[in-house]
Amino acid sequence: MRTNLHTLLKRSSPLLRGLFLGTMAFCTYFCMYAFRKPFSAAIYSGISLWGIDYKIILVVAQVLGYATAKGMGIKVVAEVKPHHRMLYIIGMILYAEICLLMFALVPAPDNWMFMYLNGLGLGMIFGLVFSYLEGRRITDLLGAGLAVSFIVSSGIIKSVSRWALDLGINEFWMPFVIGVFFFPLLVLAVWGMNSVPKPDAQDKLERVERVPMFAKQRRKFMKKYGLGMVLLVSIYVLMTIFRDIRDNFGVEIWKELGISDIRIFSETEIIIGILISIMTGVAFLIKNHKNALWFNHLLICGGCILMLISTLLYNGSSITGYWWMVCNGLGLYMVYVPFNGILFDRLLAALNERGNVGFLFYTADFCGYLGSVLVLLIKNFGKNPISWLDLLNAFAQLLPTLCIVLVISSYFYFNQIFQFKNKSGIRFLGV
Repeated sequence: MRTNLHTLLKRSSPLLRGLFLGTMAFCTYFCMYAFRKPFSAAIYSGISLWGIDYKIILVVAQVLGYATAKGMGIKVVAEVKPHHRMLYIIGMILYAEICLLMFALVPAPDNWMFMYLNGLGLGMIFGLVFSYLEGRRITDLLGAGLAVSFIVSSGIIKSVSRWALDLGINEFWMPFVIGVFFFPLLVLAVWGMNSVPKPDAQDKLERVERVPMFAKQRRKFMKKYGLGMVLLVSIYVLMTIFRDIRDNFGVEIWKELGISDIRIFSETEIIIGILISIMTGVAFLIKNHKNALWFNHLLICGGCILMLISTLLYNGSSITGYWWMVCNGLGLYMVYVPFNGILFDRLLAALNERGNVGFLFYTADFCGYLGSVLVLLIKNFGKNPISWLDLLNAFAQLLPTLCIVLVISSYFYFNQIFQFKNKSGIRFLGV
């Protein structure tokens, strides 16, 4: 059956093939969130461990598992063979679901370790999914669709999870139940994605052939472009910290704002997802890879400015908390989304470097999640307690300011790289 679908897609038009691939990738990553985010919709009040709030323990545990997987993914995803991707994805999701079952069976707070193991199983999924999308002429459009999946899915899954809790499902069993419900759809989506033909000759000509990057190739790349990568990764670290606080403690933040409607998560994130898909999809219209890289830099800078302006307006009582959350979420994802493959895909193409996005993305993601864990621990053990709303407000002023400096520095760094290579007569794609 897979062979018949593969043959059918191979004979179809590139547009239809891309639409099918984008839909399958969207569904795959959407379903992954059903194994990652349901627990964050619960509050787990009155439980603590080692003097730390139990929910913080769970968030830190899962993020540490995620970060561990990201560190492993720098090697694993960069080296994985295409024909192994499907087994990797389904196997890791199934393992994560077993961890959720153990989370329900083992009494709290001793069950926290299974949230770490759950994160360990899920941390490589994005890179494996994006490996189906990268290196294609329409990667920008496919990446935009995938970006919508992780923006929208987080909100919808949390709304579904709150609904499940309202039905009376125990908050420890709820994550496992949600996972069981979404598992069949995930398997179907992965199978469909795996049936799509590899990038064709024209894709390879325009975007550079994507190949595994082993240790030698990774060291060589970092030696050539290390400073630029440090600048870009630093931006991603700061925005990952902001995103994790906004996402994992959204229930608490919205309550502080006086809003407890379970629809608020899906409602706001759908608005943001649609706008982000339009913005990132514009990059598809830019055929010159260097210009597309600069467009992504502009998108990042614009997102930081939006976060700053909306926070100043909210603090001055010029906009409501609802619209502040929408605006800072939109600004956040204007910065965050390009790093999830799109920016690095164009960077490799513009530099005419053979490799894959997995190595670059997982380097950034690993650092980002470690930074997020550090902030959560500082918040818990800090002498002056601060609410999640106040912490988000403070970060919405500090982090975008730092990111503006970093993205401008990145522009000048890579512009110098292009100028140097042009003088040396080195060929670039679309430059």
